[in-house]
Amino acid sequence: MVRVKICGITNLEDAEAAVKFGADALGFVFYSKSPRVVSPDNAKAIISSLPPFISTVGVFVDEDKTSIEKIAAYTGLSVIQLHGAEPPQACSFSQKVIKAIRVKELTDLEYLKNYSSVSAFLLDSYSPDSYGGTGQVFNWDIAVEAKKFGNVILAGGLNYMNIEKAIRTVKPYGIDVATGVEGVLKGKKDLMKLKLFLEKAINAAKSLR
Repeated sequence: MVRVKICGITNLEDAEAAVKFGADALGFVFYSKSPRVVSPDNAKAIISSLPPFISTVGVFVDEDKTSIEKIAAYTGLSVIQLHGAEPPQACSFSQKVIKAIRVKELTDLEYLKNYSSVSAFLLDSYSPDSYGGTGQVFNWDIAVEAKKFGNVILAGGLNYMNIEKAIRTVKPYGIDVATGVEGVLKGKKDLMKLKLFLEKAINAAKSLR
């Protein structure tokens, strides 16, 4: 099965809806410059209300390792996602680690060779102005090629209109969406978009069996 992560969760209503509609994981952004930033207290309250077997992922950008460990322990995060320029030696935690890579061309994959210790790579669209959440699609052929380096989580511009094609093209370990299931306000999910996205993602994943 292709795992589905709904990222940029900021409130309990969206978290509960994502779980109800079939999400495997929820992402909480702790990067202060993100429009989807959530406080450790708020994240802890949401996570403590979730049912069992839902993975909770903390998204950090060039954050001090000690701070990450404190937030992870306090909130109950099960996975750490590093979305900045963290070197390989900064990617060791007691939790499993996802290293996010922003790609725009095939040669960007050479960067992955240095991160053999992480559990998965999240491939997102490159932007000089943002560490993620751009809503822009990149060349999925690059994601297919990246699978030789480890588990690939596909992100960048995914929505309910293109998710089936994305899954059938890349056959990734997982998919990650934030912008594609939001309404007008960043950080607030459009529940109809969320439902459609998860329905189509789950159906496309089943077709790969």
